[in-house]
Amino acid sequence: MSIRLENLRKIMAERELDAIWITGSVNHRYMCGFDNPDGALVIGQYSAVALEDFRYYEAAKNEIDREDFEVMMLDRNCNVKACISGVYKRVGYEDNFVTCRILDGLKKSLPDVEFVPAGDVFEFMRRTKTREEADNIIKAQRIAEVSFRELLPKITYDRTETDLAAELEYIMRKNGSEGVAFDTIAVSGGNSSSPHGVPRNVKIEKGFLTFDFGAVYKGYRSDMTRTVCVGKADDAMKHLYNTVLSAQLAALDAVGPGESCFKMDKIARDIIEGAGYKGAFGHSLGHGVGLEVHETPGLSPSSGDKVLMPGDIVTVEPGIYLFGKYGCRIEDMVYITENGAENLTNMEKDLIEI
Repeated sequence: MSIRLENLRKIMAERELDAIWITGSVNHRYMCGFDNPDGALVIGQYSAVALEDFRYYEAAKNEIDREDFEVMMLDRNCNVKACISGVYKRVGYEDNFVTCRILDGLKKSLPDVEFVPAGDVFEFMRRTKTREEADNIIKAQRIAEVSFRELLPKITYDRTETDLAAELEYIMRKNGSEGVAFDTIAVSGGNSSSPHGVPRNVKIEKGFLTFDFGAVYKGYRSDMTRTVCVGKADDAMKHLYNTVLSAQLAALDAVGPGESCFKMDKIARDIIEGAGYKGAFGHSLGHGVGLEVHETPGLSPSSGDKVLMPGDIVTVEPGIYLFGKYGCRIEDMVYITENGAENLTNMEKDLIEI
């Protein structure tokens, strides 16, 4: 039995769940190792079924461990209802993914079954990354780094933001990425003052040019932000950039097991506000990364008493944004270990002028 199935069944027993019904593609892949956006899993204490439609059935039979899962074709006669009816009485479901319509329909057809929200089960399980998971994220990160280095010499004044974003995604694909971790951000000039700005089909402007991007390896995602300067940076821009860098380095020095998520954010925020940029750092310091680009834990002012734990992989990404003028962000990923933290990002951070 896989360790993930074993851990899930322990949680199910603690919550008195007879089974868990999985519909989200990420948790589907996490539990059975097969990537199908439309598949479903029904996992009980002593059996587990992977329901895969005709398009994915043959591949699923080849890739899913048959000792852990019975692979069945999802059709009119073999469906979630058929797997639950007469077998399970208390079933957990992913409340983050199941629509009200689907859930209501299943409840009506199975009136004797109690359906219990259980979305946080997988949030808890996926938070702690194994060394293998960390290595997959590192592989994705190395693809992203090599690709960004390839892109840098190709940045010229006649390129557009959308052109550069597309070029970076293409290079990552060529270098082995399964896709993009999220929509690539490439924003310049006044557009860089928006933390999640959308690339425009206009030629890049002089000033800051921010790239936020990630690759994918075996389903695991990387996340990195680097800001370069188109043309020469003036003293004000250099001061802003160095302030962001100082805030990031201070937070990176502090992260480790048992450290307060709130405190990590505060360390970076205090440096930025102390340098005269109060109110210009409007997002949290970081977030977890894994099969999704935003996972738990969050490093933010609202983190409360949450602390970092061994196995966490989190971003550290302070930024300063002067609306209507420009903005800058620098982001690395960190793996929290038993004795400290390992920076998974291997990309220079000195300000590059193009």
